[in-house]
Amino acid sequence: MCEGLPPIIAVDGRTLILGSMPGARSLQARQYYAHPRNLFWQIMGELIGFDPALPYPARLEALTRAGLSLWDVLRSCVRKGSLDSAISTGIPNDFAAFFAGHPSLSRVFFNGGKSEAIFRRHVLSTLADADLVLRRLPSTSPAHASMGFAEKLRAWRAVLDSPMHDRGTLGGVPSP
Repeated sequence: MCEGLPPIIAVDGRTLILGSMPGARSLQARQYYAHPRNLFWQIMGELIGFDPALPYPARLEALTRAGLSLWDVLRSCVRKGSLDSAISTGIPNDFAAFFAGHPSLSRVFFNGGKSEAIFRRHVLSTLADADLVLRRLPSTSPAHASMGFAEKLRAWRAVLDSPMHDRGTLGGVPSP
């Protein structure tokens, strides 16, 4: 059984980035996106303007200073290895309580299709009163190698764009 990491919260931030469940290396290090070939920190460094080689606490500070929160859809799961495709069962985090406790969050970006699929299947129905915009971005995982860094970076610029279209409709922004 894999147990997830606690959320990284930007006080009064509007944007939440959701993965599915950290990979084995990330869980062992107790750090989001710890695999050296995962492009998450490199992309964030380009977008926000920090060195992705900074120590983990400094990277988290840069992320939250930019108004970006980070978490995963699953609190725990059964998975062999690190691939999202290997997740057999999972328990989602309590997003109803999470969004109630962080009312400034209004934009949710999914790091890949698996996190979006799990969220839509197991979480969305619990958020009937939430006013959120949802959007899937290409996975930063090294397993998603069909798209290069420049193309992923272009897509991920959306986390800094303001405002997103279709505000006020849960799931209003179609997945790319």
